[in-house]
Amino acid sequence: MIPGMPGDSQVYLNGEFTRVDEAKISVLDRGFIFGDGIYEVVPVYHGKPFRMTEHMNRLDRSLQALRIPSPKSREQWLELVNELIRRSATPSCVVYLQVTRGVYKREHAFPTTEITPTVFGMTTEFTPPTAEQRERGIRVISIPDERWLHCEIKSVSLLGNVLARQQAAEAGVDEVIQFRDGFMTEGSSSNFWVVSAGKLLAPPKDNLILEGIRYGFMAELAEETGVPFEARRITQDEVASADEILVTSATKEVLPVLQLNGKAVGNGRPGPVYAKLRAAYDARIAAL
Repeated sequence: MIPGMPGDSQVYLNGEFTRVDEAKISVLDRGFIFGDGIYEVVPVYHGKPFRMTEHMNRLDRSLQALRIPSPKSREQWLELVNELIRRSATPSCVVYLQVTRGVYKREHAFPTTEITPTVFGMTTEFTPPTAEQRERGIRVISIPDERWLHCEIKSVSLLGNVLARQQAAEAGVDEVIQFRDGFMTEGSSSNFWVVSAGKLLAPPKDNLILEGIRYGFMAELAEETGVPFEARRITQDEVASADEILVTSATKEVLPVLQLNGKAVGNGRPGPVYAKLRAAYDARIAAL
């Protein structure tokens, strides 16, 4: 049995669906040996994948960055996602997709002969944030960003993110906000947003952050709701004095950050910009 997962859960591996406890890969898979692969996490509401086109665009960008040939067409990816959803026990879930370069002898350079990428997919349970969680918000601490310089690739090489998330766990908070050279980057598995004088601020889309699917989505919602938006470098002092701080991810959706380094953010309550964006976010989900 695999801790935390029912043994009869269905997963997809290289063209076949099988029980999770029966799925096997080679010990020489480059994803296992080197973390040489990419992944996507797609939230599903009422049986429908959310922002699927944007997820596929990012998957393509990550594959291209690692020079891994895409093993499926757009239509085939959508067929796989829909079949995983169909086999899921609940209409609301998260679809996880992973592609590695494939199986080859252990050598750091890319294989000199053509190999077949390994494709894996599964679903996990997804419970959107409750009304109580939305009101309570999350607590975070700030830490230095010590990861590599290609965070724009959604790579399965996540040790830096794991170590960052562990700092949050050991501090008894929900997440970390990372800073590189005095400027905000992102969390261990989420994007952060700052509200100052009614304006929504985000770090620029560059190699220092993973462009979350909610990055473009939040910009859309800001335009819909009349919230001014700007992408630029944000200093640690600006974060510390922010009127509001928001966090976004596939599973957190959008939530307010109400405590930073043990101190209240703003007045310690969810703010008006969050309320506008949250309502618009919910309307988009309801329209699926």
